[in-house]
Amino acid sequence: MSGGEAKNATLSGAWTRAVPRWQSGLVSDLMTFPSAVRRDLRVDAWFSSPDHELRRIVQPWFEQMRGCGADVRELINDGHPIACVGDAAFGYVDAFSRHGGVGFFRGAFLDDPAGLLEGAGKRMRHVKLPWGQPVNAAALSDLIAAAYRDMRLRLESSE
Repeated sequence: MSGGEAKNATLSGAWTRAVPRWQSGLVSDLMTFPSAVRRDLRVDAWFSSPDHELRRIVQPWFEQMRGCGADVRELINDGHPIACVGDAAFGYVDAFSRHGGVGFFRGAFLDDPAGLLEGAGKRMRHVKLPWGQPVNAAALSDLIAAAYRDMRLRLESSE
C-alpha cells in the first residue's frame, strides 16, 4: 500500500482493497504549505514590484496578518502572498487590474457582521478592495484577527 492510500475494514474486521486517501476521509480540510517560512523575501519582492500599484493597497493587510503571532509563516503560492499559522494557511492577498483582494482560506466559517466577505465556495471567502474606494478598516482588521484565531484553534484541537 502506498503512502497515498488507506485500507477499508469490513464489519468482520478483515482488511479489503486499498482506496485513495482522498476517498478515505483521512485528509485534513486545511490547506497546508510545509515550505512556509517566518519571512519570505519573495513576498517583499512581490510588494515592491514598481508596476503594480494595487499591491500596495493590500500590503497593510498582509502586514497585519504577519503581526498576528510568532507562529505566522508566509510564502508565495500561485503568484500571491499567503499567511499561515505554522504551515496551515489562514489568509492571502492579491492584486488585480481594478481591485485588491484580501482572502481567507476558511472564510465561510467567520462571523462577518459588516458583510464584507464575498464568495460562495465551500470554505474560502475574500474581501474586494476597489481602487479609490473606502474600506471598513475596523471590520477587515477584525476578520484578519478572527481568521488567525480560528486557525490556531483548529490546529490546537487537532493535536
